[in-house]
Amino acid sequence: MSAARTLATASRVLRQLRHDRRSIALMLLVPCVMLFLLRYVFDGSPETFDSIGASLLGIFPLITMFLVTSIATLRERTSGTLERLLAMPVAKGDLIAGYALAFGLVAAVQSLLATGLALWGLGLDVVGSPWLLLVVALLDALLGTALGLFVSAFAASEFQAVQFMPAVIFPQLLLCGLFTPRPNMQPALEAISDVLPMSYAVDAMAQVQRHADATGDFIRDVLVVAACALLVLALGAATLRRRTV
Repeated sequence: MSAARTLATASRVLRQLRHDRRSIALMLLVPCVMLFLLRYVFDGSPETFDSIGASLLGIFPLITMFLVTSIATLRERTSGTLERLLAMPVAKGDLIAGYALAFGLVAAVQSLLATGLALWGLGLDVVGSPWLLLVVALLDALLGTALGLFVSAFAASEFQAVQFMPAVIFPQLLLCGLFTPRPNMQPALEAISDVLPMSYAVDAMAQVQRHADATGDFIRDVLVVAACALLVLALGAATLRRRTV
């Protein structure tokens, strides 16, 4: 891998994104809009927003980054751009790292906007530091980016890429502990939830919500989410094909 080639790839992706206003709006504004709507859905019960708002602050960026990244990367595959790039002396790791860096920068801006809105615009009440909340939100967005890069290898069209959301995201959403504590689930489902990264993202947000300082459980959850993101990125590099089918 080469830092220069990675940065060149990231710069190219960012230049393309700059001209795609719809994707920028989807990535930056949709999580904020969803949090805003959620706050006023529970306008008569602000404690409900406090109890689930932190978790959704991590889930919304993950979902939007997954959707945008999978579709954007698929366009590069189907248009032949990736095939031309891979015909050059560019390592697969350079391309994946470049895409991850570019979308990761967007994810950082997205997380800053969503976290700032939730805490200071919508009055989300958390005991822990806002910076810890931001770290988890950013890692969740990066995880969504990694998952999007990975699943784009298995889709032949943008429609198929969207279809991967129910298969990849929805089961994690149902089993992450947002709707009911995971120990209350059927044992087999609880066991499945223990290996899903979104479960640890929600647990990390819950730790920030309840504790003033970073706990051991928080550090464990953050490391698991980060490790999952790196693992999926490595799998994404392995699925890059020299020829577009």
